[in-house]
Amino acid sequence: MNDTNDDKLATLVDPFGRRIEYVRLSVTDKCNMRCFYCMPKGFRDFEQKQHWLTFDEIERVIRAFTELGVGRVRLTGGEPLVRKNIAELSRRLTALPGLDDLSLSTNAVLLDKQAEELAQAGISRINVSLDSLNPKKFEDITGGALQPVLDGLMAAREAGLSPIKINMVAMRGINDDEFVDMVDFCLQHGFTLRFIETMPMGATGEKANNHYLDLQKVKQQLAQSFELIPGVMPGGGPARYVQVKNTHLRIGFITPISQHFCESCNRVRLSVDGTLYLCLGQDDKVELRPLLRDGISDDDLKQVLIDAISLKPEKHEFKDKPHQVVRLMSMTGG
Repeated sequence: MNDTNDDKLATLVDPFGRRIEYVRLSVTDKCNMRCFYCMPKGFRDFEQKQHWLTFDEIERVIRAFTELGVGRVRLTGGEPLVRKNIAELSRRLTALPGLDDLSLSTNAVLLDKQAEELAQAGISRINVSLDSLNPKKFEDITGGALQPVLDGLMAAREAGLSPIKINMVAMRGINDDEFVDMVDFCLQHGFTLRFIETMPMGATGEKANNHYLDLQKVKQQLAQSFELIPGVMPGGGPARYVQVKNTHLRIGFITPISQHFCESCNRVRLSVDGTLYLCLGQDDKVELRPLLRDGISDDDLKQVLIDAISLKPEKHEFKDKPHQVVRLMSMTGG
């Protein structure tokens, strides 16, 4: 790599020596489900549409990030597929020089009809939220129906999206009897599986905390049914992986509470209203939308991003201050 690229990459290093190379981009705070740990039932306080970043504004911010060395972007929400013309945005972002990886997090309810177009638009891989394979339990958790999610998953596989990662929030007393079943499901269909600990965020945090489950216990439970060996998985996320021996299945564990991964954090989050959040579990942020609409230059925008990274905190404090973050996960971006 030449010196010029090294200089560009060095501009997005935070005060703790972490290189920021990954942006999680929320394109909407709306969702067609109501997972109880993410958004309260009946919640309607969504961001006004005129405050959403336009596709032009999104492209401009992401271009500034890529020119500063960011190579990974993940489209999130809310539920990103409820925003119209998301494939068009995907095509525009994948055309940016320096963007090596564009991925998507989704609940897959609308994926059945969009998977092929998204694949053609440059989405390389997807994460799908799926907390239960039991239709009644799935409805209790999400407020929605399971079958459209399964249809979406099969459409994504047919469209050639790979890897397809299943994200399962592990919840004591809710789905802790389904972990082996989910491993079998992923083995059958060639999916990757990732378990996630509940996080105390916003009005949903206390209820989620009541069902918190240390993922070490999940790993111990799985080890009784499967021979687990060390595994790795390419990507920009925080999961620690094992592999089921003699299979291609990798199982990841995302542990923001029991074993936080702050020391290797390489990401920031951009919300639908143009707020740049520097940590999922802190309130450090920079408002970009007013700057964009006041006509900030490209060079000044990049300087704002550089200055913002200098504000990135060392770590979240979910364990020590579980009520600190009052915004919902859906407002921040998953």
